[in-house]
Amino acid sequence: MTIKKENINILLAEDEPALGMIIKESLETRNFSVTLCKDGAEAFEQYQKTNPQLLVLDVMMPKKDGFTLAKEIRKQDTKIPIIFLTAKSQTQDVVEGFSIGGNDYLKKPFSMEELIVRMNSLLERSSLQKENTLITIGKYTFNFQKQTLQIENEEESKMLTHREAHLLFHLYNNKNEVLDRSYILKKLWNDDDFFSGRSMDVFITKLRKKLKQDEEIQIVNVRGFGYKLIC
Repeated sequence: MTIKKENINILLAEDEPALGMIIKESLETRNFSVTLCKDGAEAFEQYQKTNPQLLVLDVMMPKKDGFTLAKEIRKQDTKIPIIFLTAKSQTQDVVEGFSIGGNDYLKKPFSMEELIVRMNSLLERSSLQKENTLITIGKYTFNFQKQTLQIENEEESKMLTHREAHLLFHLYNNKNEVLDRSYILKKLWNDDDFFSGRSMDVFITKLRKKLKQDEEIQIVNVRGFGYKLIC
């Protein structure tokens, strides 16, 4: 799924001013909306006001440390993704971070690209969990979790492979827009080389055949860019 980053609110709690600004500005250049807080108390207050979709929390902060802050937030929201930032490297600190509800743990110093990759992974996982299991695509009902495709007025469903289901899911979430070829290859095939590309073309052909009973549905090849699901 392509995450619409301009709609993603990030709450960043970091007490080192220079590092906080570097992270904030780097994320904003990727079109995230970022609220930067200098301590845990301010972060909790902003959490209540801004309704963020992901938290990036430094562990060692004044007034309220990251672990304490996460515990308080988890009492209100058990699902929001939390990434801890820390200079600590002790195993017990990592264990504690996960035990109180952290989803990921990044040790300083770290690269911004690594942080962004981890953020995108958590955001996508969170988005998948929120998706309705049943998706209507033209005359078809697509059950992403069960990996089935059923056309109206027919009792039997077509079974999809794991890769077919994920490819259709990404196409649907970008319906009537071009799904970037390189992105989906790296996402589902872990590589965008020639052979992976040929494999994806085969899966696109399979999906076209399974959707052919509805003439209003098309999967169009946009040469040089990717594919577009029209429905």
